[in-house]
Amino acid sequence: MSNQLIECISNYSEARRPQVVEAILQSISAVPGVTLLDHHSDTDHNRTVVTFVGEPEPVVEAAFQSIKKAAELINLDEHTGEHPRIGATDVVPFVPISGITMEDCALLATRLARRVGEELQIPVYLYEEAATRPERKNLENIRRGQYEALKAEMGVDPARDPDFGPHRVGPAGATVIGARQPLVAFNVYLTTDDVSIADKIARAVRHSSGGLRFVKALGLLVEGRAQVSMNLTNYRRTPIPRVVETVRREAERYGVGIHHTELVGLIPQEALIDTAVWYTQLDQFDKEQLLERKLYAATSGQSFEAAPDFIAQLAAGTPAPGGGSAAAHTGAAAAALVAMVCRLTIGRKKYAAVEAQMRQVLEQAEVLRANLAAGVEKDAAAYEQVMATYKLPKDTPEQESERNAAIEQAMFAAAQVPLETARMAVQVLELGAQAVSVGNVNTLSDGGTSAALAIACLAGSALNVRTNVHSLQDPAAGQVLLAELQSLEMRAHELEKQIQAVIHERGGF
Repeated sequence: MSNQLIECISNYSEARRPQVVEAILQSISAVPGVTLLDHHSDTDHNRTVVTFVGEPEPVVEAAFQSIKKAAELINLDEHTGEHPRIGATDVVPFVPISGITMEDCALLATRLARRVGEELQIPVYLYEEAATRPERKNLENIRRGQYEALKAEMGVDPARDPDFGPHRVGPAGATVIGARQPLVAFNVYLTTDDVSIADKIARAVRHSSGGLRFVKALGLLVEGRAQVSMNLTNYRRTPIPRVVETVRREAERYGVGIHHTELVGLIPQEALIDTAVWYTQLDQFDKEQLLERKLYAATSGQSFEAAPDFIAQLAAGTPAPGGGSAAAHTGAAAAALVAMVCRLTIGRKKYAAVEAQMRQVLEQAEVLRANLAAGVEKDAAAYEQVMATYKLPKDTPEQESERNAAIEQAMFAAAQVPLETARMAVQVLELGAQAVSVGNVNTLSDGGTSAALAIACLAGSALNVRTNVHSLQDPAAGQVLLAELQSLEMRAHELEKQIQAVIHERGGF
């Protein structure tokens, strides 16, 4: 199982038709590997926020299916609601949770945006960490004037043209896709129905008008009360209690108070703990005093945040993970270095002519990195399956025959896993050859190291393929695997020489 986990908190412009919301939720939960964590619908906002998590590929697929379903069922020409919006699926952010970087999430956002634009013919803007222009980092800049303004201006004003998709707006509107840090959607209801007071408080607390650094805020009328609707974009640097107390003080200026607050969607536990510590003045608080942390450590044998250390696992006296997993891990490092070379090339004026090529290389390198990282566990699982077949009963001739067949099948499968790793190692070399040929000359040593690691990955994978094929009772069954392996090794040798020649030529040594 991969250690990569991302969160998607998608927003849809519908809350008043439960059957539409349910259809969108089903389109997400129908994707294998995705866990639906939460959904929150507000009829005044006429907006539903859905939170789901999983490994990158399933989450991206679920996001696409939900955008497709929303486009089928929501017509922005008929939509009304308090919350600003430009699309049936208004915004789709990816948040890195574990084993994945913000840059990875930005690439996933770009890939999804391109697919939505091409297949669904919906205009798509990239925002936050995936933004292609500085002015598009902030969502409010993209959403200026909402759907109605966008419909009138897209295709007329170049500044309003999308990053992907048609330069015209249909009834599904446009969609904003990006990558960002965890965000807390937090609303404060006031003891008044005067929305002008909420507007004034929102101006006082939001960063864009001189307020708190990591706060975005709007004044709205919701459920008959004035509401200060906020997104806290960095709860560590602008904590919740500071926001609440600022709103409280501003409200007192107008003779009103806080009636209650509301959380939209999910919140990191840390944010609530920090809030409790602040209000109770537990200045000497240590998170190890939490009962749940102690219980988790006592029952699981690891700390609350403990993540498996692959190198430590490799050094342990257990047969898995072993050489095949180590080869995949090395290949992932090789792909990561190719991605590094690309990122150190993209955005530099000197290499503007090759930026498009390097972006393509980067996207492919990141896919290979993710697949090779997943191959670490895949190889270990294949070995464990082989070991399991050796434990099958063999007391009767029938049992022994079944056991031998299971061993043969598991061994053949175990040979295919490192062969797939070898294929990806050669693909990394092919991308590396492009990267060192046109990339930032200051990264030549990194590109060369990537090639060396890819060759090591191939060598380790090849050894595991040959070992497993040699263990087959029917050697002929493995000949096709060995033939492909030999072809891969020849191609890798050619690429290695090509990369070394380019490095020597461009590096002047």
